[in-house]
Amino acid sequence: MKSEMNKSNHFLFKNIFAPLLFLICLEGCTREVLPYDERANARSDLQAALTQAKSKNKLILIVFGANWCPDCRALANQMAKGKLAERVAERFIVVKIDVGNWDKNLDVVYEYGNPIKKGIPAIAVLASDGKLLQSTKAGELASARSMGENSILLVFDKISESSL
Repeated sequence: MKSEMNKSNHFLFKNIFAPLLFLICLEGCTREVLPYDERANARSDLQAALTQAKSKNKLILIVFGANWCPDCRALANQMAKGKLAERVAERFIVVKIDVGNWDKNLDVVYEYGNPIKKGIPAIAVLASDGKLLQSTKAGELASARSMGENSILLVFDKISESSL
């Protein structure tokens, strides 16, 4: 009887629980890290960035987007590596602001010229005193997933150079 229970338990583990456990672990390991904190307080994040920008003598880069947006996730991935990551790190304090389904943090969006009007992701560059210097206005990054690093760099350079 005990031998039959061991065989039954072994069968259950080998054929049901082990594959299920494997799938759960695999899903957890391959889950994409989402770039926007949907619970963040945009105003307090901006205030913290202003303080940091003043002390480090940098500009503030606001990146407006949403986790559901593949172009927003693509831009976040590009900003985390290579030349773009270096350029952003040397010039900016970055604040990512979630716009949800076009229904979150819109007061902040409008305060900085509605850069999301033609699509997300969109960016705005602020001086360390919070004054808007420049923003995307024509959906320049709205197709970020099909843009290469150099194309994205050109957009960032154009916006940041006109901000200096």
